[in-house]
Amino acid sequence: MEQMFGKTFRLLATMLDYRAERSKLISSNIANLESPDYEAADYVFTNELRQSMDAKVNLSVTNAKHFPSKQNNVSKDKFQVVKSGEKANLDKEMTKLAENQLMYNLNVELLARKFRSINNVLKEAK
Repeated sequence: MEQMFGKTFRLLATMLDYRAERSKLISSNIANLESPDYEAADYVFTNELRQSMDAKVNLSVTNAKHFPSKQNNVSKDKFQVVKSGEKANLDKEMTKLAENQLMYNLNVELLARKFRSINNVLKEAK
């Protein structure tokens, strides 16, 4: 299946999962603003993504026109919930929620474009 869809689908699906889980945590932070001793939490992946993007794969280059390769090995199980140690702030949490929603919408749009391009290829192949 990966030959047909490529690694992009797996990466976008993982990012959609990440955005959905992060939205739940941010909403929980907002819901517990008035709870005593509640520490704000966030779903973190930045280090894992950076490490994955910086990872180098040794491929043999047989032609000078080959593009360099980057490894996209980001998986859902590498994300973690991190407590900030601070009380939740409504302005910060609402900003995070809005940013997360925009990024979710972007991921959905990228996925839809990928499906449209595959659909166009299939229509042309008839």
